[in-house]
Amino acid sequence: MARQPLWAPSKKRVSEANLTGFISLVNEKHDASIGSYSDLHRWSVENASEFWAAAWQYLGIVSSHRFDRIVDDLSRFPGAQWFEGARLNFAENLLRHDGGKEALVSRSERGVRIRLTHSDLRREVGRVAGWLREIGVQPGDRVAGYLPN
Repeated sequence: MARQPLWAPSKKRVSEANLTGFISLVNEKHDASIGSYSDLHRWSVENASEFWAAAWQYLGIVSSHRFDRIVDDLSRFPGAQWFEGARLNFAENLLRHDGGKEALVSRSERGVRIRLTHSDLRREVGRVAGWLREIGVQPGDRVAGYLPN
């Protein structure tokens, strides 16, 4: 007897999903005929460099220098060097979105729901960055945090 899924997205939700958009990009750019997640997974394993180049493009990663090559040697896994030559600011890529959409949602130890929009997150990161500069933290320094669960 076939098991029924507990939930399935609407056709509208599927058509608007990031995965659907990514599959469309891969199909167009690589003349592929991917129609499902399983197809995409198989293609990603068989075409790792092309997959990750497409992911870089689809995600719109901001960098001062794009990678020179995706991966040096897939047979050294783990140990392969990925995105050699790429220069990017991780925080810039995380904070580039602005506006009222949720960026982070969490619950405190007491169960209180905490919601930060992209604008809230950008403002809070700016405050912390300003404070770190104020106390003398400079590029190359290490900063660690002890955070709650």
